[in-house]
Amino acid sequence: MGIESEKTGWPPGSNPSPEELSSTEALDKDLAAAIVPERAQDFDTIIERRVLRKIDLFLIPWMWIGYGFVYYDKAILGSAALFGMTKDLSLSVLNHSTSPPTRVTTRLSWATSIFYFGMLAGLYPMTFILQRFRTGRVLGILVILWGMVAMLTAAVTSWRGLYAQRFFLGFIESVMPTAFMCIVSGYYTQQEQALRQSWWFSSTGGWTIIGGALNYGFAQITGGSLARWQYIYLLAGSLTIIFGLVCFMVPNSAVTAWFLSPEERMVAVERLRKGQTGVRCQSIKWYQIREAVLDIKIWLVAFMMAGAYTVNGAVSGFGPLIVSTFGWSTLDSILLQFPLGGVVFIFILLTGWLSSRIPNTRLILLVLCCLPVIAGCATIWRSSWTRRAAAPVAGYTIIGFFGPVVSLIISIGMANVAGATKKSCTAAAIFVAYCVGNIIGPQLIKTPTLKRHYPELWLGLIICYCIVIVLAIVLYLVLRGENKRRESLRLDEAARDRLAFQDLTDKENPYFRYVL
Repeated sequence: MGIESEKTGWPPGSNPSPEELSSTEALDKDLAAAIVPERAQDFDTIIERRVLRKIDLFLIPWMWIGYGFVYYDKAILGSAALFGMTKDLSLSVLNHSTSPPTRVTTRLSWATSIFYFGMLAGLYPMTFILQRFRTGRVLGILVILWGMVAMLTAAVTSWRGLYAQRFFLGFIESVMPTAFMCIVSGYYTQQEQALRQSWWFSSTGGWTIIGGALNYGFAQITGGSLARWQYIYLLAGSLTIIFGLVCFMVPNSAVTAWFLSPEERMVAVERLRKGQTGVRCQSIKWYQIREAVLDIKIWLVAFMMAGAYTVNGAVSGFGPLIVSTFGWSTLDSILLQFPLGGVVFIFILLTGWLSSRIPNTRLILLVLCCLPVIAGCATIWRSSWTRRAAAPVAGYTIIGFFGPVVSLIISIGMANVAGATKKSCTAAAIFVAYCVGNIIGPQLIKTPTLKRHYPELWLGLIICYCIVIVLAIVLYLVLRGENKRRESLRLDEAARDRLAFQDLTDKENPYFRYVL
């Protein structure tokens, strides 16, 4: 391997330790500038494959489990409502203004939505804390607090208390998805990111199945001093606390990755030079925030995410309840989450693999995955809801294609920005939109319209996904036009390597190319 130590700030031939490298964190440049020279160096592809394998083995299982907990503690609510929480906390009330009186679950809808208001409140402060301080310490402390708050759900005695608990749970938990998006963009090349983003995000499908199995087991509890829904939250919270202890082991970036040797750390950084996306810079740059606010592609990605995630807002909070209205029992409704989870899991991984193998197909795959979601919503809405009805269950299963749609949006959004502060802002913007979609989804469920099959819900979701398709086409045209403009520029190729780790944004760096 031919990487030299010139212009790094360290003596030639030296291999600075992670502790020594941490002293560079106050610099405005990307942390990678501390260990690689301005000029690109050749390195052994065998070492690169070993480095990539080590990064995958450490980060991917950790993120898969972590985002699984993020998804599970939200999805619990739908099963908990079937296990007595609705009655115990007065989340459902009778509306006597109708004849006969109808049962209204508005409080349950708000219990679902208020979690995401907490996420919105915590998103930007948590994002900047994450950028400014060491990743492992921030995540370790916050995840342990998150687990403690999740366990406290078992102590809630009223719907008002549940609202307060879920707001603070969302506030603390808001750090996780943005952290994962930024970590992937700082360790992997643009071409690798789609597959890796899909790997950790596939846990939404995997944990739909795992969580359903756990909830089915808790449904068998007939004794004990606590309600069945309280046991579920105690388990989820305790597992999250254990995961929080592991988070302290997460390195700040590839520059200080303890599981790589000094030579491997340099290769891990050098291999990212071509994409011009950088590794990590802990200086918050306000001009990059301004650029992110004015960047049309970030707005397009955010609106796509908001539209796409309305499905999750309904499914995660009301999934088992919705299936039970198709004419299935409580236990059957939990088991019928498995096919949905399988579709989410398999097709997130499949679209991630395809987009990593076939360049510039992410937006095309995104549009194709929107079509089954639209078909599924229409099937549920227009089919007969008789006892143990199969057609609405089939429609419910194929709306699981919302998973790959969202995964591809995350991949497109994070692969098409550069500059550490701008990447953090983009991740936060995507997650703000994620919260908005999750807030809107539950509000589309109007209990009095049950006999008409919740028309506001299914029609609303169909409209949202039609909007996502239009926005994806617009984004494709914007990115392709910008790439063509940059290809026509006369650029000094000798400057490409020097600019890679200067913490420039994608707009500042003319060598940056957008993926479609």
